[in-house]
Amino acid sequence: MTPDPIQQPEQARSRHRSSLQNVDYNLGICGWLLVLLSLILTVITLPVSIWMCTKIVKEYERAIIFRLGRILRGGAKGPGLFFILPCTDSFINVDMRTITFDIPPQEVLTKDSVTVSVDGVVYYRVQNAILAVANITNADAATRLLAQTTLRNVLGTKSLAEILSDREEIAHSMQSSLDDATDDWGIKVERVEIKDVKLPTQLQRAMAAEAEASREARAKVIAAEGEMKASRALKEASLVIAESPSALQLRYLQTLNTIAAEKNSTIIFPLPLDILQGFLKG
Repeated sequence: MTPDPIQQPEQARSRHRSSLQNVDYNLGICGWLLVLLSLILTVITLPVSIWMCTKIVKEYERAIIFRLGRILRGGAKGPGLFFILPCTDSFINVDMRTITFDIPPQEVLTKDSVTVSVDGVVYYRVQNAILAVANITNADAATRLLAQTTLRNVLGTKSLAEILSDREEIAHSMQSSLDDATDDWGIKVERVEIKDVKLPTQLQRAMAAEAEASREARAKVIAAEGEMKASRALKEASLVIAESPSALQLRYLQTLNTIAAEKNSTIIFPLPLDILQGFLKG
């Protein structure tokens, strides 16, 4: 049965991680002689040498010990007290706390050919101290550069409307891409957030004019609908008044009452044309 080509890189990475975490003591004869001489020298110079051999790492740190250039078996040491040989051993402290950094504003050309400036923030931590030391020179700088590139790549496949409305989906996509890429470095990307999307000034003006025109169009439609409903109500009222001539006179009185309540000095009293018809006939 032929192996799956997709699973081969993942299997290679897992073998590489296990080989780093289970480093053997293949120091050779010369190496063991140097270790023995260093141990004898430490015993002879006691108790002065104890201050050189004793090291302490904090709760949030881990120490990677190198003996003659090889990582000691057992993985990272700490937190607390550990011992090293002063002549053959060296160690590197690795901070295991969550680290936050800002992604500088990136000029991105969207899918619909709009240039926008987008920045964000990334939260990550060292998940495997040995991989973070042995597999990459500077995990922090590499993660920062990769975050900038990933931001441009992800936003380049989105339109302007998607960038403005689907920030959470874009952040999840960036987090997944970064987490897969930094897995070999022992880095775990915990969260990615899009902070701000800055549009060009001309585009902002065009979008504002478009929104204003859209609001004016909706206002005109609403006003037209109101006029139509009002005309229908007036038509129904005129039909009711036409059925009862006295209703029109009552409406005149209501109008006079409304005008008088406003304390106007001039009152215009409408004279019904029906009254003048008797004089015209005479």
